[in-house]
Amino acid sequence: MRSRRAERRRAALAAGWLLATALSASAQLGDAERVVITASGTELRLFDTPYAVGVVDEQQLRAAGPLVNLSEALTRVPGIVAHNRHNLAQDLQIHSRGFGARASFGVRGMRLYSDGIPASGPDGQGQVSHFDLAGARRIEVLRGPFSALYGPSSGGVVSLVSAAPAERRATLAADVGSDGLRQWRAGVESPFDGGFSLRAQIGRFDTDGFRPHSRAERRLGNVRLGWDGAHDRVVVVLNAIDQPALDPLGLTRAQFEADPDLTAPVALPQQRPGQGFRYNTRKDTRQTQAGVQWRHRFDGDGALRESQVGAYAGRRSVTQWQSIPDTVQLASPTHPGGVIDFDRDYRGVDARLVWRWTIAGQRALELVAGASTEASAEDRRGFLNFVGDGEARVLGVTGALRRDERNRVRTRDGYAQAQFDFADAWTATLGVRRGRVDFRSDDRFVVPGANPGDPPLNPDDSGRLSFGYTNPVAALQWRATPALRVYLSAARGFESPTFNELAYRLGGDSGLNRALKPQTSRQWELGAKWRPADGVALDAAWFDARTDDEIGVASSSGGRTVFRNVGRTRRQGAELDLRWRIADAWRAQLAATWLDATYADDLLVPAGRRIAGTLQRWGYAELAWLPAPAVELALEGRAQGDVPVNDANTDFAAGFALLSLRAQWRVDLGTGRLELLGRLDNLADRRVVGSVIVNEANQRFFEPAPGRGWLLSARWTVPF
Repeated sequence: MRSRRAERRRAALAAGWLLATALSASAQLGDAERVVITASGTELRLFDTPYAVGVVDEQQLRAAGPLVNLSEALTRVPGIVAHNRHNLAQDLQIHSRGFGARASFGVRGMRLYSDGIPASGPDGQGQVSHFDLAGARRIEVLRGPFSALYGPSSGGVVSLVSAAPAERRATLAADVGSDGLRQWRAGVESPFDGGFSLRAQIGRFDTDGFRPHSRAERRLGNVRLGWDGAHDRVVVVLNAIDQPALDPLGLTRAQFEADPDLTAPVALPQQRPGQGFRYNTRKDTRQTQAGVQWRHRFDGDGALRESQVGAYAGRRSVTQWQSIPDTVQLASPTHPGGVIDFDRDYRGVDARLVWRWTIAGQRALELVAGASTEASAEDRRGFLNFVGDGEARVLGVTGALRRDERNRVRTRDGYAQAQFDFADAWTATLGVRRGRVDFRSDDRFVVPGANPGDPPLNPDDSGRLSFGYTNPVAALQWRATPALRVYLSAARGFESPTFNELAYRLGGDSGLNRALKPQTSRQWELGAKWRPADGVALDAAWFDARTDDEIGVASSSGGRTVFRNVGRTRRQGAELDLRWRIADAWRAQLAATWLDATYADDLLVPAGRRIAGTLQRWGYAELAWLPAPAVELALEGRAQGDVPVNDANTDFAAGFALLSLRAQWRVDLGTGRLELLGRLDNLADRRVVGSVIVNEANQRFFEPAPGRGWLLSARWTVPF
């Protein structure tokens, strides 16, 4: 207990120092900002958005690490928690202002996009493993549901925007690092006559992992085809990923304190047949998808300015071998087994029109209206994770079939959002999104009773559910001075259960969990954006979100997690984002967040308990020195408070503060350019919990982070 309290004090002191540094520097702030973003559906300066938006540009992405996980760079965005689980068998943990923190698999509570193609399914669960970070121009993060232009989500949007080819060039890149990290990438890009362009890249990543049984590899390919005409832009995106990874699982408190480099024994493979409780946990993921976007600009004096149409389709296949005990699977004829295997086909279309009217000189009214539909069809199977009996039993393999169903989800939405300069210094934004999400499950694994007239051993679990929603959004922005924007935003959020959350009922009954309702939220945000001088930007936001029917874990055992609505919750907090060019050779950045996310009702846990997986405070700071035009040295700091591992708040992962160093050097070699990056992370070699698996049934909550690590990267670009 004393150790945890000391960790809390150290994290609080570190976060307080970061905040004090930012506030003392803010009087000198300024920035000639040029970033444009797409949170409004059309191009708009970051400075002019009436909601909190963060942007991570191409250079920041490259400086953050080997371009494998979004968590490398999203640490510099306030309000966002992106934990590196150091386990590619489990999807990245991302949550915004506490929304999505409960997810133990996949990303919940946020909409994810890559070049306009959703990486979130119609039921709200998504993955970012296929994001082409090496080809990205920027990552845009919209915090809070303050835009009606995206599908339903409570926490916001993460959108990757790829770079269009500007010159003919070839690129070769290689990375080596701690724990057997090896990566190579090769790419080519070129504009062509007639407005055509091409960018293609392939790569492979391998790591041995810092724990036993954590080896992983990733093979990724991306193609971007573009055409720009006088009034049209068409972009076609193709990508594929193949990612097999071993899963070392989380650790219990005792295991982590004994040795953070341990692997849970149940995750390891058997040394011989008949050896018990060794399941060789692992996961194989494959995904292919294609998408197209067409943007047309209209000529003439009419109000209709442009149209945008996007369509996509893909397939995601996953096989995962879990550590559910064979004895548990045999104890119930309705248990779905210890191996998950599914093939999911998905598709969608989004179409919108943009109108713009000029009113009284410089004032304008802009309207974006459109409709979208998304659908997925999944063949999901479950198998026993063993074959044989007694001393001949082999664990960690695919055994007999125990689950076979066809799951389908579909959403249909219509939306409109208008922005009106109703006075010289005032802009109002009004929008609404109305839609419906439909679930259907067809059970194809039904086992009759042993005798005629007996109840079935495995009954028909087929069923349907539908949820409708209407989400309004409103914002008011005051352009107080050319350097200051003040805004107030309000919105309603909606988050339906995912298919996984609907899979099991309370009491052990089979079939869809019809008692589980969507969660809705009412959110407010008050913010200011200040650009007092060139090279300085200061953004600050205060937010308050009240949620009804929050979805939480009711029970978890035997590989089955049952969800229920746990009543009202409240999330309130503040965010600060500072970027400051101190001098020609010095620049600094700071992102700091405070969040109070608690239960308001005594339904599942006592009111006042913190929502599992949420942080109360966290921050990022960076000081960079450019002694020469092509050289950069930087010191990075990251700090966070403790994290409750379950809703009962019976245990916490301790807070921590970590320091990292990076060095970058760019040099021209003949007609090409060589870029070098060196990183030394966790300078003090501290052993901390990198992320937690919330409400884990076996109390293996803790996913350790590695100690001191290093990375060397080289990227060579040559025109042709």
